[in-house]
Amino acid sequence: QVQLVESGGGLVQAGDSLRLSCAASGRSFSSYGMGWFRQAPGKEREFVARISWIGVSPIYADSVKGRFTISRDNAKNTVYLQMNSLKSEDTAVYYCAAAYQSSSSRERYYDYWGQGTQVTVSS
Repeated sequence: QVQLVESGGGLVQAGDSLRLSCAASGRSFSSYGMGWFRQAPGKEREFVARISWIGVSPIYADSVKGRFTISRDNAKNTVYLQMNSLKSEDTAVYYCAAAYQSSSSRERYYDYWGQGTQVTVSS
């Protein structure tokens, strides 16, 4: 069992930066690929970024490539999402998710989800 708790969301202006954190509790965090997803009002949840359980080969959605960076610190059981040059269209609830020994852009491969953190970008 893995529990995930996101933090770091908030209200910012376009062009600002935020860093989201996702703290994991439970066993074997380093065995889980981690992903960030987001859901904007009235829209389906979508993939944002993912990183393998050994911290290599990050993958990004085209909409955030070059602006967002995913990283993880297995010693701290935490995954991060650094978000730069934020745009109003980045406004959403951001979720982190864990996939046991897997790394995917598809939600169905993830075993555990956090409760989400709100990011609001004003233009």
